[in-house]
Amino acid sequence: MLMWQRCCSVPRRPHARSVSTALHFYQNRQLDIYAAKEAHRLTLRQLVFFGRQMDEDRLIKSANYVRTELPVRIAHRIRDLQALPYVVVTQEGVARVYEVANTLIPSLSLGLSLASPHLPPDSLDSFMHRMLVSRISRRVLAEHHVALTKSLGKNSLEEQDPHVGIIYTALNLKRSVDKCVKLLQNRPYCIDDDMEENWPDGRWPEVVVDGHLDTKFSYIREHLEYILFELLKNAMCATGIRHRDTTTLPPIRATIVAGENNVGVRISDQGGGLSSESIRSPSDLFSFSHVRNATRMADERLGALRNASSIGVKATVAEQVGGRHLGGKETRYPQESQDPEREAGIAPHQRIGLGLPMSNIFATYFGGSLELVSLDGWGTDVFLRLPKLGTNLEGIEV
Repeated sequence: MLMWQRCCSVPRRPHARSVSTALHFYQNRQLDIYAAKEAHRLTLRQLVFFGRQMDEDRLIKSANYVRTELPVRIAHRIRDLQALPYVVVTQEGVARVYEVANTLIPSLSLGLSLASPHLPPDSLDSFMHRMLVSRISRRVLAEHHVALTKSLGKNSLEEQDPHVGIIYTALNLKRSVDKCVKLLQNRPYCIDDDMEENWPDGRWPEVVVDGHLDTKFSYIREHLEYILFELLKNAMCATGIRHRDTTTLPPIRATIVAGENNVGVRISDQGGGLSSESIRSPSDLFSFSHVRNATRMADERLGALRNASSIGVKATVAEQVGGRHLGGKETRYPQESQDPEREAGIAPHQRIGLGLPMSNIFATYFGGSLELVSLDGWGTDVFLRLPKLGTNLEGIEV
């Protein structure tokens, strides 16, 4: 944190702001030292193996690794920011990232949306991917170490949900699906207030879970449940709205498959598909560029991003279910303490276009994948694949 403050803090005097920002941004010896070092990526298996038998000596080693690794990863991403064209760096939201780390996700999304005309889509998406993956990696390292510290002297592998730090070693996939479904069905209507008028009397479609129902694997539960929550939310909302005039909503099917090296979930709905004048390909929904996703420049989207930037977004389910700030009011829903979005780390993001891009980044972080297949006029199939051996390195760029 000290290194972040040295690299990124700027004086509060308005007349000196531009000069001081430039000096801190481009002339920082402390940043040069850390940026010259290489980040050391880890696998899930390494994190589990090291934390399985924790004592004070190993905890100190863990703390020293986190202490030395976090500044390196931050410095690399600041270098990415320095490589952007000046017109991009000066956009609303981008400069804010240097001052308030907690608003990184919505601020960057806002700034890069506004700067989209000045950057090729591939360059913009690559930059956003590196920034957000790095942010996830820093949360993983810090939160894993904190969890190991809290479990010192305990055997967390013998608990009902065995885990090492933040990694659950026997994560039950069906239980996670059921948890997300229950959280959504506890809501009176779809996640977005502007859909309330089109919502069919608060009804939610049934979710049928089939396949390999006993599947268990080692993974970060918060990442998995954030992805599942977003995918199920989209499927349930699309189904409810498309069939709002019918007496019965068609069910959504979630199929779980356990392979030799991977686990997979297919979520199929009858919500009409993803066809839109703004979207040419389903994968464009993962993009932060207005060239690929024209809704990025919509006035209501930019307004929602500005609102989210002032609040802060961590990328968690609980921030959607636990509390939404709309029109200055905060609405609470039950079971917020167990909400996948809050636990995964994103805040109430009211139609700001972060759900699918963040789900894709969470899915690919340890070598998985997320694929959208649109059957226009019928529905959508989403395929989530996650590695279960824990041997893939973090997806950060060193």
